[in-house]
Amino acid sequence: METLMADVRPYYELRHLVGFEETNLVGNVYYVNYVRWQGRCREMFLLDMAPEVLDDIRDDLKLFTVSVSCEFFAEITAFDQLSIQMRLEQLTQTQIVFTFDYVRLHEGTEKLVARGRQRVACMRGPNGDTRPTRVPEALRLALEPYAAQVSASASVRGG
Repeated sequence: METLMADVRPYYELRHLVGFEETNLVGNVYYVNYVRWQGRCREMFLLDMAPEVLDDIRDDLKLFTVSVSCEFFAEITAFDQLSIQMRLEQLTQTQIVFTFDYVRLHEGTEKLVARGRQRVACMRGPNGDTRPTRVPEALRLALEPYAAQVSASASVRGG
């Protein structure tokens, strides 16, 4: 995977072409779409890099989004080409923190237009009685190449 920014750390990339349905009356992208794209990027990462985790999700594993944020630096509009770049920021026994860079690609130029963050908790159990569980080993291994900075606690505890 090619690096699109000066940052040389690896990332999982989702390319996206913005559509009219993702814009508001003014013509720029409606803010909620950035959060949707974070979820889509995370889903495609699982499909591409950790498909066995999808079987675990179909069984009993739940990935709860505990928090999500996005900071906006520039507007984007319909037909802008985006590179959504996901990195692992932190990995603990039961939680994962991802960062997302939204980079507009235009005629050979790249511009960081937004940056997002998402904390996910791994849970198991029936609805109404879910409990924290360890991040599955298959997911830990799939995330390893995309680490921006993995917490010391994950390394010490066999993460």
